[in-house]
Amino acid sequence: MTASPLLRLERVRKEFGGVVAVEDLTLELGEGDVLALVGDNGAGKSTIVNCLAGVHRPTSGRILLDGAPIDLSSPIEARRHGIESVFQDLALAELQPVYMNVFLGRELVRGPLRQLDRVAMAAETRTLLDDLGVHIDNARQAARELSGGQRQGVAIARAVRRAGRVVLMDEPTASLGVAETERVEELIRRLRERGGAILLVSHSLDQVFRLADRICVLRRGRQVGIKAAAETTGEEIIAMITGLA
Repeated sequence: MTASPLLRLERVRKEFGGVVAVEDLTLELGEGDVLALVGDNGAGKSTIVNCLAGVHRPTSGRILLDGAPIDLSSPIEARRHGIESVFQDLALAELQPVYMNVFLGRELVRGPLRQLDRVAMAAETRTLLDDLGVHIDNARQAARELSGGQRQGVAIARAVRRAGRVVLMDEPTASLGVAETERVEELIRRLRERGGAILLVSHSLDQVFRLADRICVLRRGRQVGIKAAAETTGEEIIAMITGLA
């Protein structure tokens, strides 16, 4: 963790009616940093991700980017600040080609009539996929023709192109097989090498220890503690999750 964090959540609290989903949470994320959020269902992991994605506004507390407070009032606002999300449902346009999914909402246009520049988008998509190691033969094939791992690769490529700073990943391999999970984990490593800051939510502690620099443990909306992955064990993390620590 660098001395000057890229992203900081400061005493964040989120309430839904009379239910406190997250209480007094403080954590930091730096460039090239992978921070994992772990905890049982209802611990507050997805709520934190949604606050950073602009889906929910914190009830209190602050979110800072490069040391300056930001107001993430919507997903569009989050993306404007360079924060992009990869959720389980991926939100791909099934009938559209791969390159249109990568540029979804930010299509390239050309000429006075502002026609879609399909050639440029396909070429840039090809370069991005190759750079990330996403194995898709044709950037013009429809998203529905892709495997689960390839689909995740497209979603990650879109996040990288849009964000370039912070990528939120909520169970990115939950529905994938072993081989496809390995490919997606390699994409996460490549993204980290490019200097991306990654907030990872995963129920797989094996995956967390393979990918994360630090592990933030949540229980019933509260932060139990943050451990360096290299200085803790699965048994200690489980004990913190269950309250036996």
